[in-house]
Amino acid sequence: MADVILETKGLTKEFKGFTAVSEVNLQVERGHIHALIGPNGAGKTTCFNLLTKFLSPTYGTISFNGVDITRLSSAEIVRHGVVRSFQISAVFPHLTVLENVRVGLQRSLGTSFHFWKSERSLLSLNDRAMALLDEVGLAGFADSVTVDLPYGRKRALEIATTLAMDPELMLLDEPTQGMGHEDVHRVTELIKKVSAGRTILMVEHNMSVVAGICDRISVLQRGALLAEGTYDEISGNAEVMEAYMGTTSGALEGAHA
Repeated sequence: MADVILETKGLTKEFKGFTAVSEVNLQVERGHIHALIGPNGAGKTTCFNLLTKFLSPTYGTISFNGVDITRLSSAEIVRHGVVRSFQISAVFPHLTVLENVRVGLQRSLGTSFHFWKSERSLLSLNDRAMALLDEVGLAGFADSVTVDLPYGRKRALEIATTLAMDPELMLLDEPTQGMGHEDVHRVTELIKKVSAGRTILMVEHNMSVVAGICDRISVLQRGALLAEGTYDEISGNAEVMEAYMGTTSGALEGAHA
């Protein structure tokens, strides 16, 4: 039996007659990097918003570690260990890199929303913050103001701040979007590195990234689950080719979600 950390059954979201996500049954195995892919408008980000309760499902259930979390709030989802990143880099631009990670770590002090806390009360977090920055290759940027970082480094910082929340399951929304080849490679290697001992569910448009690091792939089309399997299985699926390319010939490689 597979060790399933996240499961949805019949997950559906309707907007005034339009079904954005339709009867999705998803199983994410513990320790895997699992990709959610599909053409534009397939419902990938809506699905992420349902899993993290930025939206509430119309029908269906969501279970995490065997516990029904369908009716929990976004904050409660985070406390259970499910933490997401976003398509647009979500860091504080005028704080230093170290300060950004400390904001995430404040949760362990129970002062997450007490931004007026003295510098002294946060010093106990520095060692852990530096360890996280070292993990994502940003230790040398600790004192840099975040707004000055190159885009790829900002995404690495976002992964560090996500790790600061001590997630059991990380949801990464388009982690390599808008990056050049060098940054894509760096962030891909980073995701592979930080996946040790964690589970990652990611929406990703770059098929070379998906092929290189993902254990399992789920393909959405028009809000419904079209196919699921390894990259080799998915890339050889005629229905998937049709969904991406409008043809049953050609290669999935390079297609954009």
